[in-house]
Amino acid sequence: MDAREDRGQQDISGIYRMYSKEVYQYLYHFIGSREAAEDLTQEVFVRVIKSLHRFEERSSMRTWILHIAKHVAIDEYRKKRLQTIFAGTLLKLLPSSEGLPEKELQDKEERTHFEKALLQLKPKYRNVIVLRGIREYTVKETAEILGCTEAKVKVDFHRAMKMVKETALHIYEKGAGVHEIS
Repeated sequence: MDAREDRGQQDISGIYRMYSKEVYQYLYHFIGSREAAEDLTQEVFVRVIKSLHRFEERSSMRTWILHIAKHVAIDEYRKKRLQTIFAGTLLKLLPSSEGLPEKELQDKEERTHFEKALLQLKPKYRNVIVLRGIREYTVKETAEILGCTEAKVKVDFHRAMKMVKETALHIYEKGAGVHEIS
């Protein structure tokens, strides 16, 4: 291995150390499985290594890598469309109650309905919820990662949240009676 190849290996190792945790967390929130997120994180960095020569610095390295992660996640979603994807990872979007057993049970039911509703979203809406609602990226960062305008991010996030709430409410009403999810 010559000095240039050695430097390239160090660069790749540094990129992996710098971004692997963030990529893993993004994929975990999208997929809902630790094992799958670990495997897909490796897939993302295989693609990064193969495509590194095409990185043109029109965006940050972080944005470029998360853009690749988005595509890997969507590919995985398409492969496993009928399987459970979120499996309890979006609980942050609902309020939690501490202490009161009946309130905790009610919150657990609402979360279950909420998760089922998320399964029905198209990947573009799921992506915007994961990036904006869970990972708390700015509108600008989310737009760069998804390759769309900031206005589209705002509209898609609003629509996605509305769809999730309506669907979760419908699921709840089917199972137990009328109840408003706040």
